Amino acid sequence: MADSQRPSEPINFVHQDEIWKAHVKVVKNSAEVWPKKWGFLTEVYKEYERESVKLVEAIRTTELPHHLAARPPTPPEKYIHVGPSPPVPQTTQALIGWRSGRSHLQLEKYGTVYHGRRSFLKELGWPLDSCN
Repeated sequence: MADSQRPSEPINFVHQDEIWKAHVKVVKNSAEVWPKKWGFLTEVYKEYERESVKLVEAIRTTELPHHLAARPPTPPEKYIHVGPSPPVPQTTQALIGWRSGRSHLQLEKYGTVYHGRRSFLKELGWPLDSCN
């Protein structure tokens, strides 16, 4: 943002090109030197992959005790019952809340939640003018 406020200065394309060439040279040199310095990490990773494959195969072949075995999932249709929806009302005003107007289709299964007007100061037992 601060650069856009300054008056434009002439751009030296040759200088910018030299900076780019130096950057590319550093990246090439780093790519050549990396295997000499850090190449051992590739062997360690390959060894880790072989060990993890062995462990996964060992886990797959191991039988769980009966009391720890996972039960098959219960299909949702067994415990979720959705009745058919009544026809959509013809008026535009009745479109809002047309499903919640019927008691058997309401989303609130346990009744309406009521929260009275509460005061944080009263809950702490402080006088009401303590925050003024």
